[in-house]
Amino acid sequence: MKGSITRHPAPVTAALVGINVIVYVITVAQGPGGTSPGGRLFTDGLLQGAAVANGDYWRLFTVMFLHGGALHIAFNMFALWWLGSVVEQLIGPLRFLLVYFSSGLAGSAGALLVSGLYTPTVGASGAIFGILGALLILEYLQTGSLAGQAMTMIVINLVISVSVPGISIGGHIGGLVGGIVGTFALAKTRYVKPRWIGPALVVGVGVVSVAVAIARAKGTI
Repeated sequence: MKGSITRHPAPVTAALVGINVIVYVITVAQGPGGTSPGGRLFTDGLLQGAAVANGDYWRLFTVMFLHGGALHIAFNMFALWWLGSVVEQLIGPLRFLLVYFSSGLAGSAGALLVSGLYTPTVGASGAIFGILGALLILEYLQTGSLAGQAMTMIVINLVISVSVPGISIGGHIGGLVGGIVGTFALAKTRYVKPRWIGPALVVGVGVVSVAVAIARAKGTI
């Protein structure tokens, strides 16, 4: 992992923001009007447990690129750029991408565990909470304390999550856990050879999350 934040760009974070914006523009163009998303891309990509149970497993991934409105995507993309660019510079683009997507999948699992099979969910929030979890671990490694800025941001955002109706608290907590576990695995295997062990463990977080989500959708847990 890199030891300090530099002025170097964060290409993965920028690409993720760009993809999210493009997808949002497409769903708005296909939608009912105004800034409301809709159309086939939106309905076929949102997360819903019943659809996952019927074999739409891709929804566990595509949900990360869909948003319910202009404020939703604006807030999420601001958070993604602000937090993601920091984490990407600290751990590197590839590791950041792995943590981001594994956290998003963990968020999908958390959303299904808490919200059930018929509540539709959209948004990159699970993956973004994973970035917050990554920041928590990185800050702890540098300071030896969990009671820092990252924890403050996590607490504030969790309070918002439980206070505002319609927010997927399960998705947020799931993503947070995914980010913490994935980044901790990277940190603990930093000097372990072969070097792919850490990234493989992060991929494992995503695989386990998918398994949990499918099991929940099918009613086996």
